[in-house]
Amino acid sequence: MKVHLPDMDLDIEIDGWPKGVDWADLAERAHEAAEQVEPALGNPRLTASILFTVDEEVELLNREWRGKDKPTNVLSFPMLARETLLALPDDGGPEMLGDLALAWETCEREASEKGIGLEDHAAHLLVHGLLHLAGHDHVNDDAQADSMERLEIAALAKMGIADPYGDRDQ
Repeated sequence: MKVHLPDMDLDIEIDGWPKGVDWADLAERAHEAAEQVEPALGNPRLTASILFTVDEEVELLNREWRGKDKPTNVLSFPMLARETLLALPDDGGPEMLGDLALAWETCEREASEKGIGLEDHAAHLLVHGLLHLAGHDHVNDDAQADSMERLEIAALAKMGIADPYGDRDQ
């Protein structure tokens, strides 16, 4: 299913996630919130794919691309360096920002363990993944992690979702 947002195009595929929730709409809303805290995500030339899938598929991707033989909640595969993204003009042909994959069983388990709703947790993972696609990271140092967490908290607040870290001032 191709979803056109006012800015970035999202190609969303849903396989193995429960019916009864509009996961595509959640992805759209997560993008809109992420764009408000990271304007580079609003470039109209950008496209991204989001795969809502199962642990088995994410484990295969994680093994193939990251050398880790286990599922994880969300995988991000950025295709543009941050500097390239920030310099990208609004006019021109489409540019692939990257791909995200969310693992159903891991997301469901984590939400249950945290005592939060699955939709809120999935929204957090979508925002987190989109920020990774925009070049943000949390691996190299505490300052990066703090900056990325603050962006996530701000984006989620725009969606009416509480601070997922629970220990931060907004």
